[in-house]
Amino acid sequence: MKKTTILLLAMASTFATADEGMWQPHQLPSIASELTQAGLKLNPNDLTDLTGFPMGAIVSLGGCTASFVSDKGLVASNHHCVYGSVQYNSTAENNLLANGFLAKTFDEELPATPGSRIYVTEEINDVTTLIKGSITENMSGSERYKAIDKNSKTLVAECESDDKYRCSVVNFHGGLEYYLFKQLTIRDVRLVHAPASSVGKYGGDVDNWMWPRHTGDYGFYRAYVGKDGQPADFSKDNVPYEPKHHLKVNKSSVDEGDYIMVLGYPGRTNRYRTALEVENQFTWTYPNAKNYREELIDLIHNESAPESEARIKYESTLAGLANYAKNYGSMIKSYNKGTTLARKQQLEQDLSAWINADKMRKAKYGNALTGLNKLLKQNQKTQARDLILGYMAYNKMLSTAYRLHRLAVEKNKPNVARERGYQERDLARFEQSMKTFNRRFDANIDQKILFAMLTHYVELPKSERILAIDEFFELEQGLNKKALSTKLEKMYQTSTIADQETRLAWMNKSVADFEKSSDPFIQLAVKTFSVRKALEEKDEELSGNIQAYRPKYMEALIAYFNDKKLPVYADANSTLRITYGNVKGYSPVDGLTATPFTTLEGIVEKDTGIKPFNASKKQLELIKSKNYGEYAKKELGSVPVNYLGTLDITGGNSGSPTLNDKAEFVGLVFDGVYESIIGDWDYDTKLNRSIHVDIKYMLWVMEHVDGATNLIEEMDIVE
Repeated sequence: MKKTTILLLAMASTFATADEGMWQPHQLPSIASELTQAGLKLNPNDLTDLTGFPMGAIVSLGGCTASFVSDKGLVASNHHCVYGSVQYNSTAENNLLANGFLAKTFDEELPATPGSRIYVTEEINDVTTLIKGSITENMSGSERYKAIDKNSKTLVAECESDDKYRCSVVNFHGGLEYYLFKQLTIRDVRLVHAPASSVGKYGGDVDNWMWPRHTGDYGFYRAYVGKDGQPADFSKDNVPYEPKHHLKVNKSSVDEGDYIMVLGYPGRTNRYRTALEVENQFTWTYPNAKNYREELIDLIHNESAPESEARIKYESTLAGLANYAKNYGSMIKSYNKGTTLARKQQLEQDLSAWINADKMRKAKYGNALTGLNKLLKQNQKTQARDLILGYMAYNKMLSTAYRLHRLAVEKNKPNVARERGYQERDLARFEQSMKTFNRRFDANIDQKILFAMLTHYVELPKSERILAIDEFFELEQGLNKKALSTKLEKMYQTSTIADQETRLAWMNKSVADFEKSSDPFIQLAVKTFSVRKALEEKDEELSGNIQAYRPKYMEALIAYFNDKKLPVYADANSTLRITYGNVKGYSPVDGLTATPFTTLEGIVEKDTGIKPFNASKKQLELIKSKNYGEYAKKELGSVPVNYLGTLDITGGNSGSPTLNDKAEFVGLVFDGVYESIIGDWDYDTKLNRSIHVDIKYMLWVMEHVDGATNLIEEMDIVE
């Protein structure tokens, strides 16, 4: 394996428009002039060293980003990224979600949700040849899929010979290239501080994706290791991790026009999808997924009173459902009033003309798009069923039974041959997920979720339904709501999966034990396994065939973009990226200009005393008395709360540190404006804006509202 120094195809073009692009660290020297022009004072080459400053301070939480902000392993991220741990430690009697949490000493810090991890990326290696070297043109889709999967797992197993590391093989440009990521994995993660939801979620779903914004979306973890400095499971004897690098906090924050950058792990973007995929996503997938999410939100609300034990258990689930429901609705609206599809169709026409204009290009790429689209249409034929089955997984009893049975099946295989999620490397987290079950489960709500999704399932054409599921729930002749409700009630009364000791015991049972079980959910898992496995194998065949065409299409598209001097960067895929830009407002509609800062006074203006606009009495009094401390911004005459940037971000960037031109911590990115939601698919320079928590507001709340002076003293604060 060779260390990555260039991304061969993508590096050929360095003509990014405005601030578009989520760049890999090694690409930064190629856009050095753009970075310098935007205002970066550091040498771009210094940002390519993963173990140096500032890259060594940036970590992943496995879905969110975070950063070390002290030499004692203090980690800053978003409130909504630590929210699950706050919820996990909350009860109706001690509601940390409502009251907030602060540990004044190390001993007071609470274990994060079981399975929480902090990942520090240390190496990235190009393994394209090792992954694709055994692939041949005449392979079936299944053979191709299995070969890539086996090669990936083999490399991961070799990389993880030391159990302190977590490794992964990630594809770029639709499988055109593959890279092996090696991450130090810290397993003892503890909750240090989270403001009350009246700060951390101020504005709630109403303000989500909106501007102006007044949300203190921040929280803190701490990383712990064994006394030898190596990653270890939770123990009272563990000590705070001492990172090689941590970020300095600049309490002067930023001004309008200042250079800012975000270093993080953006989840998924789809900038290079085909027109066929774009149209289907916005006209079918998003509308239907939005409806299912909203239905589950209403169901949970109807079945649990605010502040009740049941509601607290589902707060984290509700937050996720609501965030994406609003996201999907906004995506649809932006798509319908925009020209995304028309421009995508035009691009494909131009690409085809460019390919056909040259015999060599035509011979190489002529069938790339048509072949890919043929397979994509095949995949769309079962999307209604697949979506329903996906949302059925919100039922914890069913999904847990499926997982436990699958574990027993996979344990009969050699470790490297097991499905992802069931290898030896996964078992500790698997067990921890089993232990968190009861903190996020209410039998009544869970039963109602399964009933709701089965009512949708039975509406599918019989040709798309699964006979084993129909037979188990007695749906062959259609839906009898009373009979189904009665059956589900009996299942929940007789199943013992909800008991933790019983659930954990199933992890060590054999396939034969499952087949003999009388537990109804275990029976469901066993009786439907063969058909679910057959569907899985069918999906592998299709995925393997797509793996033959999408890389070819991406190679053609990259060559075309390079020829036209258009930006070429890989879609986000949860790997370390850098996006840069400036503090800047925007004009969302004709005649209206949004300024780039909000202030404390905006909190008072919005406040109603009712969630989600329910600032605490203490905070409101501090604001009304203009008790700004040392955090006021002269130009604003107040403390800035949030600010806008031109950065290109997406989900997974949540919790990413916002850095100034010297790579000093000046806030946290946590959202984007309504008009930039479609940015996962389409970038608009004029409307794309990121939303950041201002470091001044973070420090003001920590000092004057929550009394978190111990954390302020722990951080290196400069001006």
